[in-house]
Amino acid sequence: MAEFDLVILGGGSGGYACALRSAQLGKSVVLIESDKLGGTCLHRGCIPTKALLHAGEIADNSREASHYGVNAQFLSMDMPAVNTYKDGVVGKLFKGLQGLVKSRGITFVEGHGKLVAKNTVEVNGEKYVGKNVVLATGSYARTLPGLEIDGKRIMTSDHATALDYVPKSVIVLGGGVIGCEFASVWKSFGAEVTIIEALPHLVALEDESSSKLLERAFRKRGINFELGDRFKTAKVSADSVTVTLENGKEFTADVLLVAVGRGPVSSNLGYEEQGVTMERGYVIVNEKCQTSVPGIWAVGDLIPTLQLAHVGFGEGILVAEEIAGLNPRPINYDGVPRVTYSDPEVASVGLTTAVAKERGHDVVELNYDLAGNGKAQILGTSGSIKLVAEKNGPVLGIHMVGARVGELLAEAQLIYNWEASATDVAPLIHAHPTLSEAMGEAHMALAGKPLHAHG
Repeated sequence: MAEFDLVILGGGSGGYACALRSAQLGKSVVLIESDKLGGTCLHRGCIPTKALLHAGEIADNSREASHYGVNAQFLSMDMPAVNTYKDGVVGKLFKGLQGLVKSRGITFVEGHGKLVAKNTVEVNGEKYVGKNVVLATGSYARTLPGLEIDGKRIMTSDHATALDYVPKSVIVLGGGVIGCEFASVWKSFGAEVTIIEALPHLVALEDESSSKLLERAFRKRGINFELGDRFKTAKVSADSVTVTLENGKEFTADVLLVAVGRGPVSSNLGYEEQGVTMERGYVIVNEKCQTSVPGIWAVGDLIPTLQLAHVGFGEGILVAEEIAGLNPRPINYDGVPRVTYSDPEVASVGLTTAVAKERGHDVVELNYDLAGNGKAQILGTSGSIKLVAEKNGPVLGIHMVGARVGELLAEAQLIYNWEASATDVAPLIHAHPTLSEAMGEAHMALAGKPLHAHG
């Protein structure tokens, strides 16, 4: 029976971040993972999907090359070669992460762990005792009643990242982040795509203005979508799958991607037996990620916070520093940057207009159209930057749609988290020509001194 300062169950974003930071702070750590170090994000989520999106961007660029005076043409997608490129990116990052864990003196154990006591995790017949136990077992791709995932006709994102061919037609069930990203990938690869979303808008958690801009862009790209209609049944035949909605509409395609969200991996792991408070499968924690049981912590997709890899990183670091007695500041989840990496990208930080008004803010808004931005014209992208602010007060939210706008979130999150006002940002000089200029122009306009904008 080995004893450690921290026993961490789960080697994904939250677990390994906690392990690395704890080791850095002089703690002894064992990190237990049933699959591969890096978890869903590295192997089946964030990294492989963005590699596919980049391949799709190159395919689209080749189709549009003549517009820029370049003699090139799109012939076809070579999916084995795409997957070799994607797997190469994943492999390099995986090797680097393994090296980091080893260099920090962290004990890594591969195997299926279970919480068997308030301070003990058992794996491969061995028990690991910790002064603290951190639960970081992540999430799985959800499905719906009546939907049997076979990985061939009906699949989740886990299967889609490894697909070795381009389907001629795809139905994407779910218009959230995952659904919109895969819809964008497959359209770029040459498939006919239809998104089915029960809510009134795509990426419905974003500001409504961003959703409408994305919908407009998807229509222009030829991505079809049905909004406000709920799934009823799916029927698989030898060469297709047919989806029927509650309103009676039917859609048939080669494959159906089920992208209806992710659920916590918490069943049969001993959590409830040890007294950990649960709700709908999630582990309930306080603002410092402490569970109801002293000495047991939980981070990442296992807890009901934003299901983003960088949130898992932040929570893992928070727990490591709290255990080490550094008393870190709790995470302000409103201040976490969010991106949907479709074409165009949707990026945001802070409050939507609707949420700001619900919380009682006296809201003012400013929309800056990217048509006035030189770099956006060079890239051939459209979209906007929308500011949501307190009247005569700080910026409450920044919402962006356009190519590469995710890269503007670094400045956007500083503006929001440091409670800057438009007049604080307006004097800052942004390099020309860059997309970041649009951030400056938007704040100049909100401050009452627009330059390249009507006002």
